[in-house]
Amino acid sequence: MGEKLRQETYLPEPDEGDQVARVYDFLQAHEDAGRGRPHVPCFLSGNAPGDRVELPDELYRVLRQVVTALQEGLAVSVAPVTATLTTQQAADLLGVSRPTVIRLLDEEQIPFERVNSHRKILLRDLLSYREERRARQYAALEATAVEDDEDIDTALARLKKARQEVARRRGNGMS
Repeated sequence: MGEKLRQETYLPEPDEGDQVARVYDFLQAHEDAGRGRPHVPCFLSGNAPGDRVELPDELYRVLRQVVTALQEGLAVSVAPVTATLTTQQAADLLGVSRPTVIRLLDEEQIPFERVNSHRKILLRDLLSYREERRARQYAALEATAVEDDEDIDTALARLKKARQEVARRRGNGMS
């Protein structure tokens, strides 16, 4: 466990495909039986009797993502990230410009600390903001969806109202 942390990319190995498939099938079967994360804990075990430890939910989710990607023939990159980010790191994670992140900080949409003249953002706060932003975007998309039985005039009126609501929120700094 004394390995230095660094970004690493793992490629799906053809000769390990059967093993990955078995792990994938195992996880999928347990999730299907319980409709999501298995209620019965999963364990990491050694070869000695009683040599096992329960996988916490976070590690289970990581394992599930990695196994699913490898099963689909995709490579997986693991990159350690500090718990405190610079504005540029936050911008990269959000996929926006650094000035946009600074504007969000100034508008108090994302909490931050000031260390000397630098702004530092907790990764937890940034991920929370990203999830809230994503939820707002999905809600906006849903608001613009046209129902199968809806006539065009009703749909256009509803879309106009949705656009006005978005504009109103932007005017109040709620976007």
